[in-house]
Amino acid sequence: MTPAARLQAVIELLTEIDDIARPADAVMSAYFRNRRYIGSKDRSNVAQTTYAILRRHARLSWWIERAGHRPTPRARTLAYALLEERRNAGVVLEMFSGGKFAPERMTENELALVGALDTHTLEHPEMPEAVRVECPDWAEGPIRASLGDRFAVEMEKLLDAAPLDLRINPLKANQASAIKALAKAQIVAEVTQWSPFGLRVKGRPPLGGVDAFKDGLVEIQDEGSQLVALAVAAKPGHQVVDFCAGAGGKTLAIAAMMKNKGRVVACDVLAGRLKRAAERFRRAGLHNIEAHPLTSERDPWVKRHKRKFDRVLVDAPCSGTGTWRRNPDSRWRQLGPGLSELVPLQANILDSAARLVKPGGRLIYATCSMLFDENEGQIAHFLETHPEFTVKPVADVWAEEAYGPVPCDGPYLRLTPARHDTDGFFAAILDRKAEEVAAETTDEAADDAEAAEFEVADLDGAELGEVDPQDIATATDA
Repeated sequence: MTPAARLQAVIELLTEIDDIARPADAVMSAYFRNRRYIGSKDRSNVAQTTYAILRRHARLSWWIERAGHRPTPRARTLAYALLEERRNAGVVLEMFSGGKFAPERMTENELALVGALDTHTLEHPEMPEAVRVECPDWAEGPIRASLGDRFAVEMEKLLDAAPLDLRINPLKANQASAIKALAKAQIVAEVTQWSPFGLRVKGRPPLGGVDAFKDGLVEIQDEGSQLVALAVAAKPGHQVVDFCAGAGGKTLAIAAMMKNKGRVVACDVLAGRLKRAAERFRRAGLHNIEAHPLTSERDPWVKRHKRKFDRVLVDAPCSGTGTWRRNPDSRWRQLGPGLSELVPLQANILDSAARLVKPGGRLIYATCSMLFDENEGQIAHFLETHPEFTVKPVADVWAEEAYGPVPCDGPYLRLTPARHDTDGFFAAILDRKAEEVAAETTDEAADDAEAAEFEVADLDGAELGEVDPQDIATATDA
């Protein structure tokens, strides 16, 4: 592809991302699947440029609107070429030639925009801090309240592309043997800082055709997501529920820790995602997992299995603020419920899933959010209404399981990009008392009610912190 043709492909992709209510990585994968003629180098260049523009959405839009123009996909592409790539205005004008495969000729308004932006750089002293760190209006207040004086440093870290992390399958490999297997495919990897099962890959090599991946030695999973699975501390022989299993990444990690002994039930309201996850389970050589679709978080199955499980993981649907470095478009597009809907939904899911925990068992609540209301606030409310549960400090679990250094202070697992170089994650570990004298906290009438009030959101796409296997061949930055 010529440089002009690549630019046109970027504009087309940005337009589809704006228009289609799906995550950018899913839109991008579909775009390239429908254009098999685009070679791997061109595909990589187009994808990287598109993601670069998405990561600078607020700053580019600020400049464009300052010049009196609307921040359309064409305008953002123009502004990126001028402000970030530092292209000469004449060169950019030549690329918008209107020729075959090239962008259409510029309008008078676009020519005026080029004139206004030429010779400037992306940063500007008058740019508000929230714009400079790409924080949307709806999130600025909650994030500042949650992060305090770390707002800027954490938000700046979220501007970077996420590294590519792998989790080794302990049934088939250890960190050293997985590194050697990847090296055969010229892939360089090193052990992660916090997860005893993690590897961090240099660059972004395609993994779909690599033997170590195809044979189930490794899975794609952010190190933070791995630590959440470790917080479950599932043992061989345990009965475990992954209540919001999604693409199955944490389910895989938990089942492998159990050495194929015991049972893991992967639940989700999206039966299609569970069906796709089954291929991941097979590749990993795991046969202690069963999938169970739910009609809602109040599915009758929950009541029938009250107090049956040693561990219950609730990886709740959330705002996803901790994953913005790998999902930059999600800052600006609401593809699921808003925060005002998510907080009561999370509380309802947590209340229902808690019924599954047997006396002496453990409930783990997790999000990929950095917002207080979805994390510490949610747990405070739960403990007020569920006195049969108490907080198990994360340091105690790490010591009991000999995981290594504890990644954070305080009772909860709280991971942030700047402190841990992972996605932002939160997890609370809650033990249920072995002997309970208090009355049941769950209204039996609610158990029998049809679950029409709340339903787990269809966030459509890979589990946050992971990559859907069907997108591995084309995902270059997600």
